[in-house]
Amino acid sequence: MTHLPTPRGRLTPGKPLSDLTWLRVGGPAEWVFQPADTEDLARLLRALGPEVPVFPMGVGSNLIVRDGGLRGVVVRLGRGFNHIRVEGDRVIAGAAALDAHVARRAAEAGRDLTFLRTIPGAIGGAVRMNAGCYGTYVADRFIEATAVTRAGEVVTLTPDDLNFRYRETDLPQGWVLTEAVFAAPEGDAQALLARMEEQLARRDATQPTKERTAGSTFRNPAGFSSTGRPDDTHELKAWKLIEDAGMRGARRGGAQMSEKHANFLVNTGGATAADLEGLGEEVRKRVFQSSGIELDWEIMRVGEPAPDDGRTE
Repeated sequence: MTHLPTPRGRLTPGKPLSDLTWLRVGGPAEWVFQPADTEDLARLLRALGPEVPVFPMGVGSNLIVRDGGLRGVVVRLGRGFNHIRVEGDRVIAGAAALDAHVARRAAEAGRDLTFLRTIPGAIGGAVRMNAGCYGTYVADRFIEATAVTRAGEVVTLTPDDLNFRYRETDLPQGWVLTEAVFAAPEGDAQALLARMEEQLARRDATQPTKERTAGSTFRNPAGFSSTGRPDDTHELKAWKLIEDAGMRGARRGGAQMSEKHANFLVNTGGATAADLEGLGEEVRKRVFQSSGIELDWEIMRVGEPAPDDGRTE
């Protein structure tokens, strides 16, 4: 790899990514870079040859890293990128700030970003995937974001730049989001905090929140508008399709489709990434055989398979 400058942050070779994902699977990264600040990040990206892959990684809440690990540089933001500020009707959050923390800080200031409270992960991932819950999506509140390009330039991104869609944006590969600004409607602080407590109770009652999961495994198959909002009233639920295909509770190695919520893939202990991805692909196959509908992964799967796991790329 290109000779790298000595950063002010931490640059670690061969770091196991299983320690950094909610599912606790995945081989090592060639390098993991934890920048001190935006300039530190930009300087290192400028020094990397264009052939070196760059993968921004948040808290690993919606991710399967394959057992062979990741080539190139994994950028993981931490301190220096987890700030949260409320300025009038705007909330400014670093990309490493947890969605739940942003929602709570906003509510305490009488600003409504309550839809973020039960979304696992951090703000960078929420923006990149146009995360949403309870009928509100990032696209509905997004004003602008700051990012560092693969070439090491700091740029401002507008809604038009990102082109929000259901669980997708046009953020270029290798670009790293560092901050986002949201419009937050006014609300009563106590009422907002109470609403979030109700949301948490509802989530805990219906989802396996105490187990090793990565959130919803597959997208709900439905039509969506350009902003990422459902545009019809005939949305199909992935969990129901999985259940109808007889795959609730299905197992492969240490991987299982949750008995509590059929659209949650669980590491019951000792699962490999190949177990998890293989079970997911079996679910997709069975659902297609049962309903004729092809489920799309919502969990991101990255990296190389282990040499002996039987996968062909």
